[in-house]
Amino acid sequence: MGRLPTRTLAVASLAVVAATAAIELWMGRLPLGPDGRFGWWETDIWSAAMSQRFADPYSFSHILHGVIFYAALWLTARGAPLSTRALGAILLEGAWEILENSPIIINRYREVTMALGYEGDSVLNSMGDVVMMAIGFGLAARLRLWQSLAFVALVELVMLALLRDNLTLNILMLLYPIDAIRDWQMAAAPVPLPG
Repeated sequence: MGRLPTRTLAVASLAVVAATAAIELWMGRLPLGPDGRFGWWETDIWSAAMSQRFADPYSFSHILHGVIFYAALWLTARGAPLSTRALGAILLEGAWEILENSPIIINRYREVTMALGYEGDSVLNSMGDVVMMAIGFGLAARLRLWQSLAFVALVELVMLALLRDNLTLNILMLLYPIDAIRDWQMAAAPVPLPG
């Protein structure tokens, strides 16, 4: 299989993003969140606006998705052109966004993580997450292996220090919740939260 022309890659990527958005709308996800307000950035991880704006602190986890997808596709589809692997990564992220916003995952977040009031992403936020993943994929394609590993470690450590959460803890808490970790995370809440 040859390299996808840039125009074909762009059209196919936009088609995946549009299909992801359409499926999420069909699932009942709101385009801009409950308040119906557009925004580029939300900083307060305890706010109801979290996961409703285009980007938020968890966008950095989606950048790491891109680095991870780059590595996984390099290992499993090394013979495929970079453009084909990039489209594969966009498909993977679109599929994750649909799954992440399904009732089973939303309820799991509420039950076992620090995201007690999590309502799922707005469609705008999901589209932002796909863009962030693409940025991470592009970074990984340009960095050496040690640079990618250092970047992942840096992002994870900064998120841990600032949010008491990161991609590693997010995955751990979804798959194997640990009460002590959740209690430590919840201690950072600005006001006591129910739960």
